[in-house]
Amino acid sequence: MKYHAIDRELFITNRTKFTAQMKPNSVAIFNSNDIYPVSADSTLPFAQHRDIFYLSGADQEESILLLFPDAPYAHLREILFLRETNEHIAIWEGEKLTKERAFEVSGIRNIVWLQDFQKTLKEVMAYADTMYINTNEHYRAAVETQTREDRFIKWWKETYPAHKVEKSNPILQRIRSVKENQELALMQTACDITEKGFRRILSFVKPGVMEYEIEAEFAHEFLRNRSKGFAYTPIIASGANANVLHYIENNQECKAGDLLLLDVGAEYANYSSDLSRTIPVSGRFTDRQRAVYNAVLNVKNEATKLLVPGTLWKEYHVEVGKIMTSELLGLGLLDKADVQNEDAAWPAYKKYFMHGTSHHLGLDTHDYGLLYEPMQPNMVFTVEPGIYIPAEGFGIRLEDDVVIQKSGAPFNLMRNIPIEAEEIEALMNDN
Repeated sequence: MKYHAIDRELFITNRTKFTAQMKPNSVAIFNSNDIYPVSADSTLPFAQHRDIFYLSGADQEESILLLFPDAPYAHLREILFLRETNEHIAIWEGEKLTKERAFEVSGIRNIVWLQDFQKTLKEVMAYADTMYINTNEHYRAAVETQTREDRFIKWWKETYPAHKVEKSNPILQRIRSVKENQELALMQTACDITEKGFRRILSFVKPGVMEYEIEAEFAHEFLRNRSKGFAYTPIIASGANANVLHYIENNQECKAGDLLLLDVGAEYANYSSDLSRTIPVSGRFTDRQRAVYNAVLNVKNEATKLLVPGTLWKEYHVEVGKIMTSELLGLGLLDKADVQNEDAAWPAYKKYFMHGTSHHLGLDTHDYGLLYEPMQPNMVFTVEPGIYIPAEGFGIRLEDDVVIQKSGAPFNLMRNIPIEAEEIEALMNDN
């Protein structure tokens, strides 16, 4: 892995939090992701399933974690199954975890080769009453591909039909959404790498540059700072492209007078950052662009103050809508009649700001978190308002990543990344 070694105490703590919420005499199983084929002998780059990484630190394919806190024998309480490595594999595929190294990474003492998984599971299931299966229940999930986890669940239900079934996901949604300090440090590193990328492109962007060239500049800076690359598919949207919320073609020329909307973030150690900035291609905002920009910035600043313990996600978005409505009235994009006659299910401001303002952030860019439960300290949220005006040929989105504190305003992990219009102009024109 490119990233520095993570203290295994993080994964020990995470397992302790999970097992504390398991029912008596129950087992939980977590599988790695597959390596997905493209065609012929080509594959996509491996990305570890975030749940097994969160609980073990194991960052390689063909790994399985078994947790059985009430097992009658100590060696069955935590088991990490790994594909057996050897010299041939090391030569052709690179270094894999040995049993010794796996203990150093995870803190799990019983490391078993994968070939013995079914035999070990048979013994475990004879002692256990309940199995926790790990289904994907994220509110944005729309999975069409059968995963390694899915195949295991299907096989397990057919093989052990008499056992009770519980779900791991509700536990993970709660514990993963509240970050340990070590996780916050990893996320800060991801944000710091993103900052380096953003500062790099401020001196690079000018009329005539292609969007993909800007993407390449970010990739260069991310990789040279121990990131695998982008935490999500980057959006490099110049001019009217900014009004396409998930524009990812990144193949157009940046033209004089246009704005450039950037939605990019580096990953680090599988943790995500998520940044949005909007900059003038020519290095200066027009008066109109600046007015809209400052309106978005004001919404972001005011919305951030609302992210405190006890806040409910739905109510928060209603309040942000009121702040945005006020700004749109000031810009002349809405009038009082628009607001008075609005549909409560789709308020008037949604014409120019149609997406949400915040989502959980962590190991996933849209991270775990139960949206119907109150916000808690050490949850990390994005704050990303935008105003999109197709008729005027531009859109503006600004986004920072913030940590909810026990009291007061949240802590901004992107506090050092330029955002004020004057600072951006100064950096773009600093020759």
